[in-house]
Amino acid sequence: MKGKSILSLILSLIVIAGSVLLAVFGIGSNKIGGAEKVNLGLDLAGGVSITYTTVKEGPTDEEIEDTIYKLQKRTDDKNYTEAEIYREGANRINVDIPGVKDANKVLEELGKPGNLQFTDPNGNVVLSGEDIKSAKAMENKQQITDRYNVALEMNPSGKDKFAKATTEFVGQQIAIVYDGNIISQPLVNEPITDGSARISHMRSLKEASELAANIRIGALPLELKELRSNVVGAKLGQEAIDSSILAGLIGMILILAFMIIIYRVQGLAASLALVFYAALDIILISLFDITLTLPGIAGIILSIGMAVDANIIIFSRIKEELAAEKTLRSAVKSGFKKATSAIIDGNITTLIASIVLYIMGTGPIKGFAQTLALGIIISMFTALFVTRIILKSFVNMGIKNKALYGIGKARKIYSIVERKRTWFTISLVVIIIGLAAMPIFNATGGSELNYDIEFSGGTSTLVTIGRDMTLSEAQSELSPIIEEVTGEKSPQYQTVRDKGQVIIKTAVLSAEQRNNLESALIEKYQITTADIESESISATISSEMKRDAIISIIVAAICILIYITIRFRDYRFGVSAVIALVHDILIVLTVYAVFRVPVNNSFIAAMLTIVGYSINDTIVVFDRVRENQKMMKRGDFKGLVNRSISQTLSRSIYTSLTTFVMVTILYILGVVSIREFALPLMVGVLSGTYSSIFIASPLWHFFKRKEEYKIKKAHKPAK
Repeated sequence: MKGKSILSLILSLIVIAGSVLLAVFGIGSNKIGGAEKVNLGLDLAGGVSITYTTVKEGPTDEEIEDTIYKLQKRTDDKNYTEAEIYREGANRINVDIPGVKDANKVLEELGKPGNLQFTDPNGNVVLSGEDIKSAKAMENKQQITDRYNVALEMNPSGKDKFAKATTEFVGQQIAIVYDGNIISQPLVNEPITDGSARISHMRSLKEASELAANIRIGALPLELKELRSNVVGAKLGQEAIDSSILAGLIGMILILAFMIIIYRVQGLAASLALVFYAALDIILISLFDITLTLPGIAGIILSIGMAVDANIIIFSRIKEELAAEKTLRSAVKSGFKKATSAIIDGNITTLIASIVLYIMGTGPIKGFAQTLALGIIISMFTALFVTRIILKSFVNMGIKNKALYGIGKARKIYSIVERKRTWFTISLVVIIIGLAAMPIFNATGGSELNYDIEFSGGTSTLVTIGRDMTLSEAQSELSPIIEEVTGEKSPQYQTVRDKGQVIIKTAVLSAEQRNNLESALIEKYQITTADIESESISATISSEMKRDAIISIIVAAICILIYITIRFRDYRFGVSAVIALVHDILIVLTVYAVFRVPVNNSFIAAMLTIVGYSINDTIVVFDRVRENQKMMKRGDFKGLVNRSISQTLSRSIYTSLTTFVMVTILYILGVVSIREFALPLMVGVLSGTYSSIFIASPLWHFFKRKEEYKIKKAHKPAK
């Protein structure tokens, strides 16, 4: 057995080392599966992202498809070969173009309506796009030499114009010109007076379809209105990547050191599994072609902190089994078995939050949800299988000194339930402060929360000027420039310490105004377009985001309530857990209100992450309550809860500590948007730990009081 265990460990180390090499370098010249092949979002690679809506209400599918084709042709003409253009909903079109240098020019030109004209040999316009009723590609399978053609139908005004032109130019060509370019020059064979025509001798159905689409596009009054745009300089994107990678490496090293110091041999096994976890995460993101965004990187780093949780649950169980004087091999086997239900239930509830986030989120938030969900699945695999293989190899190799694994000590039973009024009061006071702050800010001329442009509409411009600025300096230096080039008289400013950056927030600026502002900033501070990032969001989008934020949190809470009720077979577990979730949401909302943290796109992700994280912590305690119920004294629900909380207390503290460390490093080293995301998460981690210990479990006991009273009364000795 010892020989097999050594071989198993060697193979495990080879697989781990191989996964690390694959994640770093990839395979072959294309570096398949490597970090370099990860598809970067625009916020990391730099570029422009635009969301358009049609001015015309209720456009047809054909009109939308034609418009997408038009936009694709325009991006192709400008050599934006990696542009992605896709439909969103009934009447919206998204355009993502990475690596654009003159982004404001793209914003200014891309969404303009096309111009279609029919001209004679002298260049005179004889027909315009508005005169065309329809254009369809046709295929006559019975023909060999003239199989593909385009059927045109004119409206009443076009019928007369076309009849006159074709009568005059029989035997000559009429050019079809789109946006100044000749796209076809059909020959007039005879006068066409009935308003129907056919452009023949197309080489393929594809050519006929493209010509028909160009004609239809020019004929449609399908005007596009910009709803949202985001411009990121490549330099700022690279800075985001570098700072996030550094945060991840530092956090990973600290966590590995922590695990080895606290859990010794078990910690070493977990550390090896965590290295494999991180490498496998990168490999799968690369292979599945998941677009990695800045929030996505945050999701990876956060999931690393949360991945430790499963190992800590297992190791705590093993230490308890060793304290019960079981053999090392038996303790390891039993520890994994007893920890499995808590790990699965906790991670599934977090996965539920991720799924809701993916379904209801947009762009970068979907990226966050994907990486978080992937991280959850991988972490369960590495904890329950990889860590087990490595740990069993250590045991079977002869490393059997129990002191090297840590032996659980007799735990002091804390009186948590008896002080529930104190815990509830503390929470109520904090929440009341937050709820009171919102109307106070609203009454004093502000808003109840510090809504960023994503929730209020407007344009945000982040400029790296190379030196730190105070708010007063920013106002005195920038306000005159902004008013001159945009007409905005009351911009808002936010300075980023240690980054030499200033964020300028204004009403929604046009593409021309943004271009003028960018030029003025470049001239003022001798910088380049790579140092400027801008985002514009209309009030339409912002109102939808407010609605989606509320709905997504409610949907996630309901799904979690249903799951916990089914798994624990007691609705009081589910109700207690959801009340604890509401508690955490309100606590974090208090931080947003009192400290005026910007409420932006990251707000939804932060809230749902907190929901998932908090419920994970609560389930570990509830799982112990469920297990201990089989051994509790008759009707002693109070003792049951106190005992269960005390048994899981060290695990709750250690898990919160590792996750908090990861998020804190992310906050310290991250760029602005990551800091705004990390701050509420830091509060959420602390609040989630507090609520699982001092709110959820005491609430469950509160709901069980009547049952506890009846049981004790029924078994009370008669006098």
